[in-house]
Amino acid sequence: MAEVRDFASYAEKVNNGNYSQRSSEDEPSYKEKIRNHKLAVLFRTAGITFVVVLLVALIYLSWRDKEYSEALLENEAPITNGLDSKVLGLGGHVIQYSKDGVSCINPSGQVLWNQTYEMQNPIARTCGSVVAVGDYNGHNIYVNSTSGSMGVIDTNLPIRDFCVSSQGVVAVVLDGTDVTWIYLYDAEGNTIANFKTTMKDSGYPIDISISPNAELVCVSYLYPDEGALKTSVAFFNFGSVGQNSIDNYASGYEYPGVVVPYVQFMNTSSCFAVSDDRVMFYTGDQKPVSQADYFTGEEEIKSVFNSESYVGLVFPNSTTDGAYRLQVYNDKGDSILTTYFDMECSEIIFNNKQIIIYNEDECLIMDMNGHVKYHDKFEVPVRTMVPTGIRSKFTLVTGNSVVTMNLK
Repeated sequence: MAEVRDFASYAEKVNNGNYSQRSSEDEPSYKEKIRNHKLAVLFRTAGITFVVVLLVALIYLSWRDKEYSEALLENEAPITNGLDSKVLGLGGHVIQYSKDGVSCINPSGQVLWNQTYEMQNPIARTCGSVVAVGDYNGHNIYVNSTSGSMGVIDTNLPIRDFCVSSQGVVAVVLDGTDVTWIYLYDAEGNTIANFKTTMKDSGYPIDISISPNAELVCVSYLYPDEGALKTSVAFFNFGSVGQNSIDNYASGYEYPGVVVPYVQFMNTSSCFAVSDDRVMFYTGDQKPVSQADYFTGEEEIKSVFNSESYVGLVFPNSTTDGAYRLQVYNDKGDSILTTYFDMECSEIIFNNKQIIIYNEDECLIMDMNGHVKYHDKFEVPVRTMVPTGIRSKFTLVTGNSVVTMNLK
């Protein structure tokens, strides 16, 4: 309902003829009023949206390109390290393992759990928040998550290699009397599947990797071929699709005259392999197919690092750009970055759209465009550097403590 606040004045104007109604020719139609109103709202909304998008973009760019000039060390907590212990990061926590046992430490230095055992040559494999520690040439593998023990596996045969999925399923290469076996166990030690390999029929398995969801296993087999060596990279499917295939075989590729000592799943549908003259990418969560090959020729690959989304190959470099060249690929096999650095590296971590390169004395952090965000020396030697959920915050493990490093 319309409202007239001063009705008397309004009536007087009408009676005196001072109030005139506009003619129908001058008065906009109802449809024109609606259209004009919609246009006004549209322009106003577009203007507000543009301003908001611009502010968000500026904030994002400022956050993405932020450089750090100093590191503040906080919350230092003492820990006990055995002389032969090794440490690694796992889901934001720290795993410490040795011949005598394995433990999980949170960023505050608190021991969340501890498991004892006796091993001669302990080796550790991780996936997601799961770690498996096994005894090379022994029989036992201890499977744990950051929450605690998941189970113990007794293989009954000497362990040659193994890998673990994010569910705790372990794929193990076992040395038999006349054949080499590949077994799949759940975390509690129950056998899921097994198949044997011989040098004559399939070759010797020199590396193995299991997908995070435990449905695919990739094996690199080396075998003689008419006086030369050949490598076969084979995929086995232990999900519903592979049940109808002989020995669960899904797909495979042969590389005459090439040794492929390293295969690794990045995620459930992406896998890569590194040989002495190339890096190969495969894609597919049921029957993986070859996605891309990059030939390295005579160049020596110094080290290989990867995350769920990226692969980094480090090459010695002889130009003035730097002592080392880092070539980065995404999980589709696309080459996305070539950058250089001068420091020796203990590890390269891809985390939160950042590349963290470090050794015990210094740290270099850059973004995925190669832009350096931080580079400085550590105050004390660092054994392991563990990213947190905040891109400017890290957990450092030194010789006798756990400390938080905040970049400013």
